[in-house]
Amino acid sequence: MSAPVSEARGQAGWTSWPAPAKLNLFLRIVGRRVDGYHELQTVFRMLDWGDTIRLRVRSDGRIVRHGDAPAGVAEAADLAVRAAKSLQNAANCTLGADIWIEKRIPAGAGFGGGSSDAASVLVGLNALWSSPVDREQLCGLGLTLGADVPVFVQGCNAWAEGVGERLVPLDLPPAWYLLAAPGVHASTADLFQTPELTRDSPPATISDFVSDAFGQGAVLGNAFEPVLRRREPAVEALFSALSRVGGSVSRPRLTGTGSGVFVEFASRELAEVALASLPPGLNAWLARGAERSPLLDALETRVPAGASPSG
Repeated sequence: MSAPVSEARGQAGWTSWPAPAKLNLFLRIVGRRVDGYHELQTVFRMLDWGDTIRLRVRSDGRIVRHGDAPAGVAEAADLAVRAAKSLQNAANCTLGADIWIEKRIPAGAGFGGGSSDAASVLVGLNALWSSPVDREQLCGLGLTLGADVPVFVQGCNAWAEGVGERLVPLDLPPAWYLLAAPGVHASTADLFQTPELTRDSPPATISDFVSDAFGQGAVLGNAFEPVLRRREPAVEALFSALSRVGGSVSRPRLTGTGSGVFVEFASRELAEVALASLPPGLNAWLARGAERSPLLDALETRVPAGASPSG
């Protein structure tokens, strides 16, 4: 993913911003809050692969979505559009924006596509509008849109608690990942209501995670994995297929509350061998674990203001 550059979408003035995917290297529920939300623990891993957000400043104050709409999502409900309007209100900004999303991250797979898109809109427009909103405020706006949005705004690999908003940056070793999606859209709201979901796991520590890393998440695990494997034959079949490629070195794991599955490898070469060995017809691909979000690199080399606003 590259830094934002001028793009032509029929007219000049577009800038490009990466919206990287993430993995949850483990995910456990350690309790329920008085407001009904669950207390979580997880580690977010940024990837060097994901969607691309294209933004163009408008002078008329309108927020306009372009391109193919997400299936069944009205423009007013689109997280990217809501993110733009939220920032516009918080910054008391009179400018608007055109938004075009090039989707690569499958919906409902747990790779964080919608949350990352929203975060990249917040960060990108905050720069393009020269808004006086700092990173902490952007995270606050992001949290009103979704629990995973703040980590994409911060742009770091992180230990997370609460609903996922209390973040401690982590240095993670280099890794490559074999990713796969079965085409099942897992509903986060429905999964949290599942009676068999384990909601009272004992709290873990960062030291526990570091120790469990050698067991590839076998101890800390993902609370949603057994639920989805029982409920969705396609997810169970994906685990079966991927369990043959990691051997004793790496086991397949579920990411987030979605249906996506990943296997970690120490090198690209090992990941490529595993990908080549999969049976035909699986929706699988490779991505590198990033030291930090490509969005931060884009922000540091952002397009200077000066392009004429559209509209």
